[in-house]
Amino acid sequence: MKKTIVLSLLCLSWLSNYAQAPLATGEKKVSTDYVEVKNYYLLSLFEQDNEAGLLLKGDSQLAQLAQQKLGKLNTSLTDCVDASCLTAAVKFTDEEIRVVTERLAAIYKPGNALGKLVKSKLIPSGAYSLYKKLPDVELLQKAWEQDAGSINYTISVYAEGKKPNYPQIDSISYNVHAKAYRTLMYDVTATLIGDVKNTGLFFKPSMQAALLYLQINERQDPANYEPMELGANKAAVIRAKTIKWSAYPYSNIMVPGAGPDNLTSPLSGEGMLRCRLAVQQYKLGKAPFIIVSGGKVHPYKTKYNEAEEMKAYLMKTLHIPENAIIIEPHARHTTTNMRNSARLIYKYGIPADKPGIVVTDKSQTDFIMTMDARCQKELNYVPYKLAKRNSETEVEYYPVEDAKQIDPDEPLDPR
Repeated sequence: MKKTIVLSLLCLSWLSNYAQAPLATGEKKVSTDYVEVKNYYLLSLFEQDNEAGLLLKGDSQLAQLAQQKLGKLNTSLTDCVDASCLTAAVKFTDEEIRVVTERLAAIYKPGNALGKLVKSKLIPSGAYSLYKKLPDVELLQKAWEQDAGSINYTISVYAEGKKPNYPQIDSISYNVHAKAYRTLMYDVTATLIGDVKNTGLFFKPSMQAALLYLQINERQDPANYEPMELGANKAAVIRAKTIKWSAYPYSNIMVPGAGPDNLTSPLSGEGMLRCRLAVQQYKLGKAPFIIVSGGKVHPYKTKYNEAEEMKAYLMKTLHIPENAIIIEPHARHTTTNMRNSARLIYKYGIPADKPGIVVTDKSQTDFIMTMDARCQKELNYVPYKLAKRNSETEVEYYPVEDAKQIDPDEPLDPR
């Protein structure tokens, strides 16, 4: 099980804005921290873009906010008697969020570093597509508010023990009521102070705290298998450039994962059957690719990844070539199986105007047919468009570009 952030890579691919926007002129720093980039994309851009960073550091009110945050961290080590006080010191207050929102509007100009960042990276990324109809400066403000809220959410779940969206699989790893937990939170704060003591960026202490809490919970899931286009999906990405799409009725066959009910089985029987159904359609020439989707989900803290194990089963048992298989190893629910597959369709240049088919068991197909309301409730949009149901185990779908939107309350699978 991968437990650490991917910190060093021989090469970082910039195939699309989905994973990381291309560097702007004069920008030198490149983040390979996928947990940060996927969760807090705007803030990662502020770190990477030297000109934008200087603008923010040069604003007196934002500089004062950075110093106040560092001061709170230092005093919390002596003043706090419980863990909740320590974690509260690093979260953004409503007033802090409001101040930053106002300052961004004051600093922003269409032709300055912030204006260029919005035009060249923020908008093309689709990471904040829920706000795409707003004026650029308001999109910037909304992106900030989303990232700030997402940081607070991560801290509330993985430091304070708040229930996440899926408590049975995504809850905190520690007993927050144990005496030792206060010591752990103290040690996190002490470590954090050393990490950020020289920062001039107002958001860095809070963001780094959220990242540290995810680390100690062994929740680096967004970084797993990245960059996939250079590793797990390399063969398929290369082949995709050669496909004559008109030769196939569908662009892809998508298979949602099904986790086992124990910690020793790599792949459930249901997962095997879904793969076999997909292979039946693949051998009929329905599509050039099978997309297998599912993260390290069931049961809690499993070491097995659904997509990886389905790929292994497809290759070793069903003899499907690697260059016909695309893994999507991050989804934690059927809604995000659909969403994340749509993301990869756009990322890998698969025709979005050509339908794919979801192949799975009847009960899940039934669920997918009525899943729009759940997507709207949990994601604030529907990341696909369903077409014809071909059978009890197969339904056509099209991707929707809003699927690129970051999910601010899913830090294990945000983007």
